[in-house]
Amino acid sequence: MRDEVTTRADIADSVDRFKQLRLKDSSVPGGAMLDVLEGFVEELRAAGLPVSMTENLDAMRALGHVPIMDRRAFRAALAATLVKDASHFAVFDVVFDVYFALRGAEVLDESSDGSAAKGAPGQGAAVPGQGQQGSGGGEGELGEELAQALMDALLAGDRELLRQIAAEAVARLSGMEPGRPVGGTYYLYRTMRRLGADQLLERLLERAKDEQLVEDDLLNERLLTEHYQRQLDEVRSLIEQEIRRQLVADRGPEALARTLRKPLPEDVDFMHATREEMRNIQRAVFPLTRALAARLAYRRKRRHRGPLDFRRTVRHSLAYGGVPLDPQFKPPHPRKPEIVVVADISGSVASFARFTLQLVYAMSSQFSRVRSFAFIDGIDEVTNIFERSDDVVDAMRRINSESDVVWVDGHSDYGHAFEQFHNTYGTQISRKSSVLILGDARNNYHATQAWVIKDLQRRARHVYWLNPEPRSYWNSGDSVMWEYAQYCDGAYECRNLRQLEHFVSSVMLND
Repeated sequence: MRDEVTTRADIADSVDRFKQLRLKDSSVPGGAMLDVLEGFVEELRAAGLPVSMTENLDAMRALGHVPIMDRRAFRAALAATLVKDASHFAVFDVVFDVYFALRGAEVLDESSDGSAAKGAPGQGAAVPGQGQQGSGGGEGELGEELAQALMDALLAGDRELLRQIAAEAVARLSGMEPGRPVGGTYYLYRTMRRLGADQLLERLLERAKDEQLVEDDLLNERLLTEHYQRQLDEVRSLIEQEIRRQLVADRGPEALARTLRKPLPEDVDFMHATREEMRNIQRAVFPLTRALAARLAYRRKRRHRGPLDFRRTVRHSLAYGGVPLDPQFKPPHPRKPEIVVVADISGSVASFARFTLQLVYAMSSQFSRVRSFAFIDGIDEVTNIFERSDDVVDAMRRINSESDVVWVDGHSDYGHAFEQFHNTYGTQISRKSSVLILGDARNNYHATQAWVIKDLQRRARHVYWLNPEPRSYWNSGDSVMWEYAQYCDGAYECRNLRQLEHFVSSVMLND
């Protein structure tokens, strides 16, 4: 209980200790760092990371024992105390780079020896173009000089010089203007284009061959190519960090963080996700299914009491003068419901159906049986396909190629699909069945046949509808959602993994 309840005394004590430990480091005032840390945590919360007050205090305590000049240790301390899910690290890294961008060049150093950063232009080794205003020789000549210097630094493996060249390239080639509301991606593209980044790898390999740095062997050439590609990726990252540093200096971390904010995998809209976002969602589904299945099994195990046994309660109350101080219960008879999933697999709704079916089948051990039906304008049972396949992506591919889900033209017709389901499988729905319908209810102006849903509600234990569209879109255009929703025990907006998890946790686990 002590760990769960954070008192004002805990907060005051942690802040005082943080300030006292920071005072030992004269380079960064404790109060200023406290303000930055507060804004950093608020931005993480705005991005969707669940950061509690207790974890915020843990971060302050950890930073009190980390050299603030050691950027890696500084980042690791914040990540260890504030991030609880591996899929959240990408968002954490972006927010960290924004809020500690200025400190990345002026205070925090990538090295672990505690030395101050030397990456600002004008320090250390000479960089072509320093001191110029971009007029002498033109941008093309300056870009070529910086590209030559960049190749020299890459061949020499001089990371410090690479940082200086990256800073100089941004200063001279990006065309950044204070106050211009332009995103950092544009400046990154402009800098890389003027550096001739597309030809750098080829030029590096040619130069390495001319200087006989690589043997005339396919394996060695491939290894060297991969090595230079990793170095060029690092240069791109350094340039991106420098652009963020300058944008933070111009606009402030809060404004820049809002423009760079990316949704977490569990907050990405199923119907508008990119290929990379779909892969991130796929990685997030598996641990979610395990957690939900374990939670459902534990909840059923804890149901150790059945309904009240009135006769035994009255009999036991005689020992207390007729007062029922010791209620007696009948032995529990836990039962697992049968899940019947009816999924629209047309168009972009298919991705939503895929993740929902994957979630249901991963928890299938907690149900007596899971039956699946796919439809577009026709309907077909696909239970066997899922039972024979371990990969839900492969199962969806086989459904599209093997199942009989197209009746006329392959455009959604909920009315015909539901009527066909009722005629073929309607009598198999019983009071043990919980029917789960997945779809956006966009019926292409066909007959709704809503009476089928009404009859299913009469036959089944529960009927739930999950819609991947925002609730405000329901019944707009060709959507007939509300005609179906009136006969459902619940109609839920389910646009992302977080909403899907909420439905399973709050509805299915209590079914």
